[in-house]
Amino acid sequence: MGYILKNSWALLLGMFLLMLGNGLQGTLLGVRGAIEGFSPTTMSWVMSAYFLGFLGGSRVTPRLIARVGHVRVFAALASLISAAFIIYAMLPDPYVWTAMRLLVGFSFSGVYVVAESWLNDSATNETRGQALSAYMIVQMSGLVLAQALLNFGDPSNFLLFAIISVLVSVSFAPILLSVSPAPVFHTAKPMSMAQLYRTSPLGSVGAFMLGGIYSLLFGMGVVYATAIGLDVGQISTFVGAVYLGGVLFQYPIGWASDRMDRRLLIVIITAFPAALLLLGILVTTDFYMLVTLSFVAGGAAGPLYSLLIAHANDYVKPEDMANVSGGLVFLNGVGAVATPVLVGMAMSRFGANAYFYAIVAFMTVIAAYGAFRMTRREAIPVEEMMSYTPVAPQSTPIAAEVAQEIAIEQFFEDDESTESP
Repeated sequence: MGYILKNSWALLLGMFLLMLGNGLQGTLLGVRGAIEGFSPTTMSWVMSAYFLGFLGGSRVTPRLIARVGHVRVFAALASLISAAFIIYAMLPDPYVWTAMRLLVGFSFSGVYVVAESWLNDSATNETRGQALSAYMIVQMSGLVLAQALLNFGDPSNFLLFAIISVLVSVSFAPILLSVSPAPVFHTAKPMSMAQLYRTSPLGSVGAFMLGGIYSLLFGMGVVYATAIGLDVGQISTFVGAVYLGGVLFQYPIGWASDRMDRRLLIVIITAFPAALLLLGILVTTDFYMLVTLSFVAGGAAGPLYSLLIAHANDYVKPEDMANVSGGLVFLNGVGAVATPVLVGMAMSRFGANAYFYAIVAFMTVIAAYGAFRMTRREAIPVEEMMSYTPVAPQSTPIAAEVAQEIAIEQFFEDDESTESP
């Protein structure tokens, strides 16, 4: 880990500041939108625009990098993010916010592509796993701590928007001033949707449904919190619990993933949380219960992304794993785009609890389909499964490909150690 910190500290520091800004902007918009009188339906369009932009950015950025290089793309996109954060405060209009969220999603996707390429290029085969772990820790730490920043200003005025703009502006200084050379960019072509479904039906359906869950947890969670009347401190705790759950459950679920039928594990970590969420909402709306439910939902959804990728990879050759992960990332993004709008409309018509009911519905579909798939195909023996490697939900296909490289290396290392006398 010392080697990673020595060679990539500038990148990790810059990403931490970026995640502080990104983590705060979504929560801040949800609170400010309620102050401005925007309905859940209106805010759902604003929140959905980020995921649409992110999906488009992951496709367009590689072409931009090929034309003008990493440094220029990174600097340009980070500057656009900083400017958009100021425009949020200057023009609190839903149409302007939707356009800015689209731009911010596009730009953050591109920034992640550049950062993840840089990180992968600076790591060796021996340190690549540590580099990805450090990157994930920095990302999730920034997102969790960002929620606390919501308490350092009044969401109705300019200060918090200025803070996130400054954080982003400062973030790319250590990266651009680093002596690290720009990496050679490459990415695998995602597998076609038809081929991906034939390869892993559960991985495909699960990734699509999980995209909907992510967009609700990381986009509409704050809209739900404002709709039920939580104050700023409570909102920061409620949203922070989602990220914290995703971090803390990564290791135990990853540990179990390498020791049992992954389809059964997928069923368990979707069925039980779905039942708990439904029971909790029906019994009480006590604040501490809501935080617990938020923590459970984040704890189930966070590791599920990596688990679905690992499950799909069990059925392909190592050389196809990058193509599979790219396809699953795309499916996840497609699932995230439309969900906030549909759930926002449901919240406006049927009440705020439609938020949790939608999460329960998505988790139930994954659990039911996982149980069905267990009857259609034999389980892969544990000793033949690829290693589980954590991938952050907000990562791009670059990080997913790096994770697959790590999984392949670990698989062959384990295979060699097993064959050794």
